[in-house]
Amino acid sequence: MDKQLNGKKVAILVENGFEQVELTKPKQALDDAGATTHIVSPQQNEVKSWVHTDWGKSFPVDVQLKNAKADDYDALLLPGGVMNPDNLRRNEAVQEFVRAFFNAGKPVAAICHAPWTLIDAGVVEGRTLTSYHTLQADLKNAGANWVNREVVVDNGLVTSRNPDDIPAFNDKMIEEIAEGIHEMS
Repeated sequence: MDKQLNGKKVAILVENGFEQVELTKPKQALDDAGATTHIVSPQQNEVKSWVHTDWGKSFPVDVQLKNAKADDYDALLLPGGVMNPDNLRRNEAVQEFVRAFFNAGKPVAAICHAPWTLIDAGVVEGRTLTSYHTLQADLKNAGANWVNREVVVDNGLVTSRNPDDIPAFNDKMIEEIAEGIHEMS
């Protein structure tokens, strides 16, 4: 695979209960494209994934959130799962970390239920995005234009609906990260 992301660093922000495949497949695509990826979490040592209806594997935390700085990364990946964004969204440190990527115009990729975190960070108003279908009212109420498409790109923000969309999500995520900073229009 083309190493178009050589030298790029991507933070993967998760809490316990993230959908395992929504971390592993995008992370593998980023690694294959030459990026350096770090699992960032409020948890100290490891985070536990979710696989459909049961707990999955545990993954080591590379950088605890309290020690992470958005300035150290070129992009942010937010896997979904129901528990993960529900745990992340009310955490003020998470909100500040996420907002820092948007304020700097850095690419952000969020799949499935992950846009819940974006709502609480206050970064969806006026943006077009997709998500798991049950979040559409939440996103619309937060001022977003929700659409039902496999993948949506809005000025560096890449969103997809569910694990079936991961191939298209990965392609657009890599493309946006390769482009770099996105100036707000």
